[in-house]
Amino acid sequence: MQKLYFKEGLLGGDWALNICVEVASDGVIAAVHSGVDIPLEADVHETVLPSMPNLHSHAFQRAFAGLAEYREAGQSDFWSWRNAMYHFAAQMNPDALKVITSALYVEMLKAGYTAVGEFHYLHNSHTDQALAMSEAVLAAANDSGIALTHLPVLYQASDFGGKSASDGQKPFLHCNKEFERLLQVLKPRISGRHQLGMAFHSLRAVPEENFAGAVDAIENINLKAPIHIHIAEQMKEVEASVAHSGKRPVEWLLENQNVDERWCLVHATHVQEHEWKAIAKSGAVVGLCPATEANLGDGLFPVPEYTQMGGGFGIGSDSHISVDAREELRLLEYGQRLARQKRTVLTYEGGGHTGEYLWREAARGGAQALAQPIGEIAVGKRADLLVINRDNPMMAGSFYGQVMDSFIFSGQPNPISDVMVAGEWVVRGGKHKYEEDIFGAYKETVREIAMAMEA
Repeated sequence: MQKLYFKEGLLGGDWALNICVEVASDGVIAAVHSGVDIPLEADVHETVLPSMPNLHSHAFQRAFAGLAEYREAGQSDFWSWRNAMYHFAAQMNPDALKVITSALYVEMLKAGYTAVGEFHYLHNSHTDQALAMSEAVLAAANDSGIALTHLPVLYQASDFGGKSASDGQKPFLHCNKEFERLLQVLKPRISGRHQLGMAFHSLRAVPEENFAGAVDAIENINLKAPIHIHIAEQMKEVEASVAHSGKRPVEWLLENQNVDERWCLVHATHVQEHEWKAIAKSGAVVGLCPATEANLGDGLFPVPEYTQMGGGFGIGSDSHISVDAREELRLLEYGQRLARQKRTVLTYEGGGHTGEYLWREAARGGAQALAQPIGEIAVGKRADLLVINRDNPMMAGSFYGQVMDSFIFSGQPNPISDVMVAGEWVVRGGKHKYEEDIFGAYKETVREIAMAMEA
């Protein structure tokens, strides 16, 4: 049994002092005490927080971040960005994917994410190649030490009605039988802190009649496995859904699938009141990616109204134009402030600290979406912990609940000094023990891809 001591920290919804966290050999928290007499000889850490889950990641896009900010003649929107991304995706192979993903996951750990939902559609088509691509992601998770919820994606069409995929989408495709086989092959390879789920890319990318078979395939592996889907991210998608089925995307999904607490609806940007109320009632989590959604000009999900109805949410870094949990939460709050011309929009119903509320609720929702036993410092949860360096100037003068407000809203630099996953320190003093080699390989790989794209 390992005993960890902290001067202060966030336990549940409360700020506590003089904390002792007891961690069993399996990395699970066995006991939590506050107000303890800390032994003089103990190694005492400063401020402890529960880690943050990253519920939505397309790892390969990290190397594409910043490469689509040039406007050519004509329209510049999500759809033009997508075409540029397809060109980049065509350069990926298992070796490149492993290197890029390893570097990204180290960045995530240093930023406070200790679990990631990898929304993985880069299959390179056939099952054997798809397995190699998934194994590259799993190897990157093992190398970095992050906990992985692997979400192979069913992708079959370019638009509603089963419209044929474009050339740029062909590396993403599977028929249902191939997809089921991939899940079965992956099942014994994913264990320990890792989880296996699945995802539908979107309603436009999977014909209606193919949903049931894919859900059956993952339920045969695990009845409680996470199921994720991109939905209602762009108005063009909403309009196409209405033209095809007479239903908005969220309407169709809720009426035709057993959407419950296993599901994560990623983005869900363009929803009407009856839709977000129904999501909240279902128990599903909405996956919000504020930095990417801002970058792509998606729009804003009505978070305050939804959470007042008891709806759960989590955050993801999606295309990884930012890999910073604090920035995602800051943008989430600021977007709502701009839309409503108000301050402190997302907070406790009776008032309180916005930073504390954002971190607690996003951690809880993200843990649910990933089926990972994290998101709070409590008995039975995995010991995924963050330590804040209180010597950082941005933390000066903050006490109790103000600590979380300063942590999220005081900008840079990153004040996280140490990160623990399952009782093991993976980041100490702001450094990951393998980051030099991993980042070195990343830079070399990205240079090679850039040269190949220029050729």
